[in-house]
Order: sequence, then structure tokens, then C-alpha cells
Amino acid sequence: MSELERKRAGKKYNDKFKKTIVDLYHAGNSVKDLSSEYGVSEVTIYKWVKAFTPISSEEGSLTPKELAEIQKENLRLKQELDILKKPFEVFLITITSKGFYLVCCQLLKKFV
Repeated sequence: MSELERKRAGKKYNDKFKKTIVDLYHAGNSVKDLSSEYGVSEVTIYKWVKAFTPISSEEGSLTPKELAEIQKENLRLKQELDILKKPFEVFLITITSKGFYLVCCQLLKKFV
């Protein structure tokens, strides 16, 4: 593998290393100094700073990465809930044809 191919492949850094670089940046080190000392491009360091700098609110703080993970999990749970609701919709149609509409409606209100 040539030197150019190695550079294109890129390096993989773990989150601990990335957070250390971000902490050094927040401690006052310049991006230029961090880039030359650790061999990471300035653009990459700026991306890490953006990804690992917490967003604060009254309820606490999250990094954009943590927020994205929560949003992804929330979407997955909503999709699972939609899947679980479908059998109850079919159940409503079946029961309605037999005249037990009120029982089914009360049952659905508990789950929806």
C-alpha cells in the first residue's frame, strides 16, 4: 500500500482520544498546535470539538453525538410501537363485526 493510499484510508481514532483532544482545546491549546502535535488535521479537530462539546440546558447537558443517539433510539421505539399497535387495529375490526365495539375501544385506550 502506497503512502497516498494510506492517507486516503484515513486513521481511526477512538472516542477517548477524541475527547482528550477536545479537552485540550477547551483548556486553551490552539487547534494548530494540537494538529501538529498529534498529527490530526485541523478540520478533523474542529469536527470533534463540535461533536463532543456539550449542549447545556436547565436539565443538564448532552453532546451532539449523544443527542443524535437519543433521537435514533426514540425513532426506533416509535417504530416498534407502531408495529405493536397494528394487531390491536385488526382486533378492533374483528370484534366490531361481532358487536363488542365498546369493550375493544376501552382496551385500545389503555395501549394507545
